[in-house]
Amino acid sequence: MSNTSTSPSVKPQASRLVAVLVLAAIVALAAATPFLPNYHIRVVNSLLIYILLGIGLNIVIGYTGLLDLGFVAFYAVGAYTYALLASPQLDLHLPFLLIVGIAAVLGMFTGILLGIPVLKLRGDYLAIVTLGFGEIIRIVINNVDWLTGGPKGIARLDKASILGVEIARPVEIYWLLLVTVFLVGLFVWRLERSILGKAWAAIREDQDAARGIGINTTNAKLAAFATSATIGAIAGTIFAASQRFVSPESFTLQESVLIVLMIVIGGIGNILGIVAGAAILILLPEVLREFAEWRILFLGILMVVLIIVRPAGIVPRTFGPEKLIRGLFGK
Repeated sequence: MSNTSTSPSVKPQASRLVAVLVLAAIVALAAATPFLPNYHIRVVNSLLIYILLGIGLNIVIGYTGLLDLGFVAFYAVGAYTYALLASPQLDLHLPFLLIVGIAAVLGMFTGILLGIPVLKLRGDYLAIVTLGFGEIIRIVINNVDWLTGGPKGIARLDKASILGVEIARPVEIYWLLLVTVFLVGLFVWRLERSILGKAWAAIREDQDAARGIGINTTNAKLAAFATSATIGAIAGTIFAASQRFVSPESFTLQESVLIVLMIVIGGIGNILGIVAGAAILILLPEVLREFAEWRILFLGILMVVLIIVRPAGIVPRTFGPEKLIRGLFGK
């Protein structure tokens, strides 16, 4: 009798404790990062960029159920947009926020351009076509020397500035990335809970059934590709502004695979899972840097174990931001 009476109260308390611990850890890390050495801040900046990329790709893979292996192409579009419009290459030197807007529009257009020919493709065929698209973008960048600098890339990019405030030091880039990740994450989370997000979920479960109940799968898929590409382009813009140099080597197939692995290991369709997956795949190699000969082997073994033990990811889809908020406020 006592067990049944106490169990309802134990579960909410446990959920609230988990929520408080997770949020406290995130806030503590965010507050402590600016006081770290520049090298460590750069590592955190890299982590935030990959989280931003993971949030973007998760719209296509996690919400809509479409395997995209060419996401790095949108990342490259954003980076080279900044490189061309804020450097001596074209001698334009446009403001940072204006370039972000231009990159977002170009990314959206590129996403729709990719989405149109792959609307009827599924599974392996979709993966192959998107992989080819990503490689096409990289090869074009690599060969159009007169515009992109080819393999040498583009250097001496302008320092970013917003409303007259220069953003160049690692700690300044950190705050820019932190705000961007928060705003984009909030937008995508709200989008997931919208009617469009419900349409994506229906397509993920069964495209034919979704079409049968009146969902315009064509428009929904194009919206997924466009939104995902826009976020990827924004991430590329910030990446170029932080590095002040871009080259084709930063946009290889390996980068696309890394972002997909972050989503799969962390938890498909879950923003918190993306954070967990990025932390493992970006921070762990840095922690194991002293064991350079063995760290890749160890990381590979860890990924195999995680996929076997947690096939749904470290953070399951059911434990998302909404569950975290409910646990915190006891709703």
